[in-house]
Amino acid sequence: MVHPASPSNTPPRPHHAWATRLRRVGRRVLRWTISAVVTLLALIGTLHITRGTSVRHVETVSTDGRALAVADPGFVQAVGMLTGASLMPGHVVEVMLNGDGTYERLWADLRAAEHSITLQLYYGMPGRMAQTLTAILRERAAAGVDIHVLYDAFGTIDIPDQVRDALREAGIDVQPFRPIRFKTLHMAQHRSHVRGIVIDGRIGWTGGFGIDDKWYGDGLTAGAWRETNVRFEGPAVRQLQAAFAAAWAEATGVLYTGRVAEDNPAAGSVMAGLLYATPTLGTTSAERFLAMSIAAAREKIYITNAYFAPGDGLVGLLIDAARRGVDVHIVTGGPGTDVRIVRYAGRASYERLLESGVRIYEWLPSILHAKTFVIDGQWTSIGSINFDNRSLVLNDEVTLMVLDEAIGRQMEAVFADDLRHTREVTLDGFRQRSLWERILEYAATQLLPLL
Repeated sequence: MVHPASPSNTPPRPHHAWATRLRRVGRRVLRWTISAVVTLLALIGTLHITRGTSVRHVETVSTDGRALAVADPGFVQAVGMLTGASLMPGHVVEVMLNGDGTYERLWADLRAAEHSITLQLYYGMPGRMAQTLTAILRERAAAGVDIHVLYDAFGTIDIPDQVRDALREAGIDVQPFRPIRFKTLHMAQHRSHVRGIVIDGRIGWTGGFGIDDKWYGDGLTAGAWRETNVRFEGPAVRQLQAAFAAAWAEATGVLYTGRVAEDNPAAGSVMAGLLYATPTLGTTSAERFLAMSIAAAREKIYITNAYFAPGDGLVGLLIDAARRGVDVHIVTGGPGTDVRIVRYAGRASYERLLESGVRIYEWLPSILHAKTFVIDGQWTSIGSINFDNRSLVLNDEVTLMVLDEAIGRQMEAVFADDLRHTREVTLDGFRQRSLWERILEYAATQLLPLL
């Protein structure tokens, strides 16, 4: 979504420039005001929806009496039972890295749409990327493609109204998701963090991407975010379409299916499924998914996660994995992260993790935004789920789950390459951090339920 190009190169008149500046300041003030209100209402929200006790231990039994492992035949069924997500064969899965590896392919898919496009976004800002997306959607709408856009009302607050108006004028149905209203303020912190695009019911996209120029680039240059996305074909596309349908129905009262494409058995052989997690009473499907995945590891866990601020339950599960001999490596945001309070909250758990043998690395060249893991070289997750309470309890999230050795090897190679651009956090070095850093860590942990 985006700022339509100006029809003229004539410099804006002074009063127009001031008006534009005031509108931008107003949006920033509104964003911070909403953030403050959301924080003040957090206790109300956590009373409204809370999980109570987090998952601290997983007990499973395989056919030979051992605890269930990723490689066991019953693992896929157990994941489905605990999350409600079905994994099926018949997929083509392509890992897309950073802006350079994502957007030209995404634009090509959108330009080739013939029947329907559904697009669900959490974050957007005016700029070149938004202009490109707007132009493509308007052109496809003019060609008769049925297009629905659902945007999170908080994450896209900086998108000007003119952008939405331009899309609507082209015949595109554009709707906000969970707008901030007085009567629903107690639910204001429950956001849709979903990134999901479905084209003709046949092609699906998810990951951590947003519509902002900072996602352009190679992920290594300052200002170019390090991201991992995934393009897929197969039965999981319908699952992503179902996630959109549920959110669209909540926002509008209309149950919209988009085009439902028939499966192509010859399309691919990869086993995959789409997890759609939403806030609920008790443990959430996102939390059960992460807990089950960690507990089923037998050899190695490679986590790349931008906002790593796990609660005691996940910390304990990672420690248990390391103590039973699993090689646990975590790449997370470094000093340049865009959300420092989450970094401090996460660092509060570093000492316990490092003492157990977990190895932690902080990303250095740019801002890390990827949310992936690969376990035992074959169980992969690529999506929007962070290792924090907001993703596990408060937000709507999606991730593509993949059980495939070829994809697993590819993700391990990506992880190994990422390590070249990190700094490892050692136990001795971490213990020498300043008193001020310890105070910030403690303060951040007090807000952990909201992060």
